[in-house]
Amino acid sequence: MVRPFGSAPFPVPALGLGAGHLGGPEIDDAGVDALIGAALDAGVTVIDVARSYGQAEERLGRALAGRRDAFVLATKGGYGTPGIPDWTGPCITAGVDAALQRLRTDRLEVFFLHSCPRETLERGEVVEALAAAVRAGKVQVMGYSGEGEALAWAVASGRFGAIETSVNVCDQRGLDEVIPRAARGGMGVIAKRPLANAPWRFDQRPVGDYAEVYWERWQAMGLDLEGQAPDELAVRFAAHQPGVGVAIVGTRRVEHLRRAAEAVAKGPLPLALDTAIRERFRAHDQGWVGQI
Repeated sequence: MVRPFGSAPFPVPALGLGAGHLGGPEIDDAGVDALIGAALDAGVTVIDVARSYGQAEERLGRALAGRRDAFVLATKGGYGTPGIPDWTGPCITAGVDAALQRLRTDRLEVFFLHSCPRETLERGEVVEALAAAVRAGKVQVMGYSGEGEALAWAVASGRFGAIETSVNVCDQRGLDEVIPRAARGGMGVIAKRPLANAPWRFDQRPVGDYAEVYWERWQAMGLDLEGQAPDELAVRFAAHQPGVGVAIVGTRRVEHLRRAAEAVAKGPLPLALDTAIRERFRAHDQGWVGQI
């Protein structure tokens, strides 16, 4: 199940792997290698990583040896280059080169400016530096990852070929305007957090947990799952929304990745259920902006 990714010269599957869980001590090189093998077997051939994900880029670089060409590889940056100020042209230039080295590759299908503020985008320096990396053949598609007014500016600018933004049952605002506009402009769309950080795991408010905001929304919406498992419903909802190219599930566990792939392969949710989820969000939306 592959789809166009905007106007990019490569197709994408409906489900990708988010590598945010691959940079810490909870997993080692052998675990990453096994996960990448399982992803390839399941047709999950988009990997999304970032400079800020610990050792994830280095581990992926080692795991992709011999099978790099089977994957669409996207990373994110704009910061964290020693000796160079964040969000400057030189930081982007050096950051792209460093990512290529860590990932042991000669090109990146997508490089996203990672939650870059709007005012920085408007100054143009980082955008031009990323465009230069494209002209040099180091990056195929310029991307912007983020939310809010900066994301809207990136889409309207016409400078980017891809965006990454939150899309899930608890985070739907992007589906109304920015994602359709991006799709009309030939931009590829990566939907992040399709499982909404799995708020159904908690019987009580998970105070301080990353899922707390989505837990509040999940409780307020009071969705009728119509007998479906919440993780299956959530990933099918996000992956099959109009305009979405690929939804990325962040996990370090092979069984979780396979389960998500099997769910997405079932296709879109029934239209009536999808419509009900959209309507419940709109009815309860109280300033529910996209989560960075």
